[in-house]
Amino acid sequence: MVVLTRRLAPDSQAAVIGILPLTADERTRSRYRHDLPDGSVVFLQLPRGTVLQDGDLLQADDGQQLRVSAKPEPVLTVTAATPLALMLATYHLGNRHVPLEVTDHYLRLAPDSVLQAMLVEQLQVQVKEEMAPFCPQAGAYQHHAHTHDDHRHDHHHHH
Repeated sequence: MVVLTRRLAPDSQAAVIGILPLTADERTRSRYRHDLPDGSVVFLQLPRGTVLQDGDLLQADDGQQLRVSAKPEPVLTVTAATPLALMLATYHLGNRHVPLEVTDHYLRLAPDSVLQAMLVEQLQVQVKEEMAPFCPQAGAYQHHAHTHDDHRHDHHHHH
């Protein structure tokens, strides 16, 4: 049994014992148990409020490391004919505080029939239901932490 207590920055050269595929929601949990495909069990015991990103490394006390991957999950992918239409969709979704992945070319959110209807009918954007990795913007889950810096509010850094 591996207990993962530390999150490390992504490092493609790191020697890892395996990959831990997590959904966006699972990447926000600091206490969690996962059964790996090979039958082994890993426990997350991370500092509260840790939000994992695709590619992050998780380290156990014995030095073993796992790499986090964004597991494909059901999502709505929003595309638009113009950048402005996509920006307006971002604005309307942002007002509702739903976790949202924002890129130049598409938006991605968890399935929601009400939002889907609004996007299609009112905002005239295209919405596609698909299975894909979902990587919401950092900070989407912490409503109290609207800061403009990238330090992931980890004040207890043990290097």
